[in-house]
Amino acid sequence: MPLAPPAPFRLTAALLLFAAGWLVLGWPWLSGAVTIPWDAKAHWYPHLVFAARAIHGGLGVSWTPNIFVGSPEIADPQSVLFIAPLMAVAALLPRPGLQAMDIAVFAMLFAGGTGLILLFRDRGWHWGGAVIAALAFAFGAAASWRIQHLSQLFSLCWWPIAWWLLDRALRRSSMSYGLAAGLVAGLMVLGRDQVAMLIAYLLSATVVVHWVSAENKLRTFAKSLGPLIAATLVGTAVVAIPVLMSALWGAESNRVVIDEIGAGRGSLHPASLLTWAVGNLYGAAGPLMEHWGPPSPTWGDTGLFFARNMGVLYAGALPLLLALGLIRTGAAFDREIRFVTLALAVMLLYALGWYTPAFRGFWHLPGVDLFRRPADAVFVIGGLFAILAGYGAHRLLTGTLATTWRWEALASAGLVTAASALIVAKGAPASAWVALATAAASIGVSLLLLGLARRIPPVAVTALLAIVLTADLRLTNGPSESTALPPASYAILTHGADDPALALIRRLTVRDGERRDRVELIGLGYEWQNAALSHDLEDMLGFNPVRSAAYANLVGAEDIAALPNQRRFPPAFPSYRSDLADILGLRFIVTRGPLSAVDHRAREADFPLAGSAGDIRVYENRRALPRVWIAPTAMETPADLATSGVSAGLDPRRTVLLEGPVPRPRSAGGTARILAYGNDTVRIEARSTEGGVLVLADAWHPWWTATVNGREVPIRRAFGIVRAVEVPAGLAEVTFTFEPLGGLVRQIRERLGARTTPQAP
Repeated sequence: MPLAPPAPFRLTAALLLFAAGWLVLGWPWLSGAVTIPWDAKAHWYPHLVFAARAIHGGLGVSWTPNIFVGSPEIADPQSVLFIAPLMAVAALLPRPGLQAMDIAVFAMLFAGGTGLILLFRDRGWHWGGAVIAALAFAFGAAASWRIQHLSQLFSLCWWPIAWWLLDRALRRSSMSYGLAAGLVAGLMVLGRDQVAMLIAYLLSATVVVHWVSAENKLRTFAKSLGPLIAATLVGTAVVAIPVLMSALWGAESNRVVIDEIGAGRGSLHPASLLTWAVGNLYGAAGPLMEHWGPPSPTWGDTGLFFARNMGVLYAGALPLLLALGLIRTGAAFDREIRFVTLALAVMLLYALGWYTPAFRGFWHLPGVDLFRRPADAVFVIGGLFAILAGYGAHRLLTGTLATTWRWEALASAGLVTAASALIVAKGAPASAWVALATAAASIGVSLLLLGLARRIPPVAVTALLAIVLTADLRLTNGPSESTALPPASYAILTHGADDPALALIRRLTVRDGERRDRVELIGLGYEWQNAALSHDLEDMLGFNPVRSAAYANLVGAEDIAALPNQRRFPPAFPSYRSDLADILGLRFIVTRGPLSAVDHRAREADFPLAGSAGDIRVYENRRALPRVWIAPTAMETPADLATSGVSAGLDPRRTVLLEGPVPRPRSAGGTARILAYGNDTVRIEARSTEGGVLVLADAWHPWWTATVNGREVPIRRAFGIVRAVEVPAGLAEVTFTFEPLGGLVRQIRERLGARTTPQAP
């Protein structure tokens, strides 16, 4: 995309007009009337609350004891620790609310749109086109319909800023812009998601285009080396440690290998392309019973697996018509916009996944096999389409788009006709006709405005384009069941939540020198799954696609725990009445209705009702062991622990299952009590006459270290999951410390050493 001849650019006017549209479109969320739902609140918001509590309480943010018996928050790509806007909220507010999080999200959308305006300004394109691009970028396609997918959304929003800075770095041979571009690109890649990967490829492609499109290619290449090296060094410095941590955690986690077929199940169905013209064609806005597009029972079997709102491409009727105008006139392939057009085509091929043979080629690109849904490319498609539409507005406003809009009207009428035929063929609900009528009206109004554009001054046309597009996006892409719910839906996750069940859990759980009662929140609903992070409970489960593979295999923790039937009981944890449940200190099971609805093997006589609040019941496991104890003897952990479970008759208070060499047996154990318990440090006092094995029933991880009376000792993995150390006779103080940086270095050295050590013949 070479620079156009310099032209006056109304930057202030562009920003003000975009800000007005942003405020109108974002106000339902910004005002707190609604909140971004689903994963944004059930998953990401509790992690934000945890980070804020840890920062302001000086507790350490690297490890959380609140889910899955402990988890390395610093290595988890699903945490917020490397999402700069959310960490800014956590640093500023000790108790961030739902609205504060939403404001941060919409601030990033504004920043992304502003990045596009600056990019348009540097290219000499009309400021009105910049406004259209910014509005379509921030409130069109996946940026609107999948706003709850925060990591991907933030990656998308960093992209225009990184592109603008990179563009300036290359064209001005500027080290300072190169450094800034590397920083912003690094913040984008910290999302560690597929959108960031695809955009990284696009940014790399812009560099290649800059080289090959230059008149003096060798000189251009030489001048760009300094800024590119600076950008690479800064970007690498930003992402290296988090990416390495996530990679090592991924190797320890439950993440299964994704094959081409598995990824293909997340392909964008070709019928989704009609949503470019009819946004809510398939009922993605809700209610769920009105969703009839692929995949759905109404549509029929497709083999696809993704949510109803993942395939919506609507960015407004005006952007669609402007893009069609560029294509019809051939202006879409002019030198200054050709890169965007071709990139859009490539991303569309990628998103369609197994519906085209192209995905087989994409599959061999580095990083592609790490992600399960090529349809995630709709984020990038939406961004590229917004730029293309904005360029169309630039050509319109400068009088260089040679079209009478008749062909565009026919093309859009063809899309609407195809959608109506599909509605009839599939027997879609009546709401589909409402969506179709809305789309036809938006197209009609937009065509009328475009037809009158030549008779109206460009400033007035710009204002009218922005007004019509804002109204269109508000009508079709506005708050819906997919993107906005009442804040009360997630009130349970907020500080000071006035919930009787939560109050009951707090009253029942004990935290003292021996006991730190664990709970299991299961089948309470979508919004409860990560409530332990919000309220500093210690949950056996959680809501996260990434967790320890050993823990998942032994305990049966799944991605989600919203419904009673989402609790899996593997051989090592066949029931709540099991040794492993007792070892992990599971004291209370919290669910709706009878316990038998969750665990068919459990007898309620073994789990007395400790209390109830409405339909939520709290069952007590009185066999639960304390958090710390000293056992006199140990046995080697059997290789088949996950399939056979703990041996019948084994008393874990006396005999610990350990990986590696077994210490000598003692005749008696001892006593242990917790002196201090923090997120990343635990201090324990141990007393014994002969020494023994001290067990801390918290999740084992290689980045934990331990000292006994100030001397470092190895941490052993006990019962396949938790931590244990040998303690000497007498009085001893044991300190467990989570050291992610030191642990990372040690782990890398160990792996490198294992690779270079000669193997025995």
